[in-house]
Amino acid sequence: MAVKILRTTLSLSSFEVQAFVFLPDSEVKAQWACFTHGYTSQKSDCLGWATRTAEAGIPTIIFDQPGHYLGSFNEVESFEDFKNNIHILFYKAFQKLEEHLGTISKCETLILGGHSLGALTALKALDLPELGNVKKVAICMGLGLNLKAETHIFDTTFYQKTLSIRKQLVSPAINPSVVFPWIRDEKLNLTTTGHTIHLITGEDDAVVGPGGFKMMVERLESLGNTVTSYEPKRMPHHEPSIATPHIFSFLKTHFGW
Repeated sequence: MAVKILRTTLSLSSFEVQAFVFLPDSEVKAQWACFTHGYTSQKSDCLGWATRTAEAGIPTIIFDQPGHYLGSFNEVESFEDFKNNIHILFYKAFQKLEEHLGTISKCETLILGGHSLGALTALKALDLPELGNVKKVAICMGLGLNLKAETHIFDTTFYQKTLSIRKQLVSPAINPSVVFPWIRDEKLNLTTTGHTIHLITGEDDAVVGPGGFKMMVERLESLGNTVTSYEPKRMPHHEPSIATPHIFSFLKTHFGW
């Protein structure tokens, strides 16, 4: 199936980000998808995901996180704006799909997906009141919760050595020293309940760490979510494109295509 890619932007009062819309040329399904990337990365990390879903007839949009220079040079002026609003970009992405699809297709289920930071924001978007009338399913790659580790991966000497580069790839307002503790707190204080969530993380994911994937699954289940999971032996944290066939396999099974 041929796919048309459109360049667009998603805007909130605090910031604007770049996005690509992937439109199937025929046989458009009733499921739509919105994907975003992890910290210090860019929307191209989700290119394989979007290509595969769009080729299967799923209208899809991928978007950059604000203040991430690999995607664009747009700034984030306030960390408060960032943490309070980034998940709302999923709603803006959904609106953008509605804008381009018009009367061609109606969304019966919205797929919210992301990698790492993007996965966390996808979970937060599940509870957006603006999406309250739409059935939703979340796909989260590279997301873990490890309460037992004495030293978090972000605090190790190995990871600290990468920060001199990583912190220059984002706006000063969202530097690692404020983002990493916030991510950790957000995962610890999740309240998302009553949703369908699929988690994908490799056994070799050093950021999630040993036991972190299982703990996240158990945490989301304890909150009353319907959780499925897949943990391949090889899927390093920095290679989200590897998840493409696994994501599509889950969707195919879940929707019975």
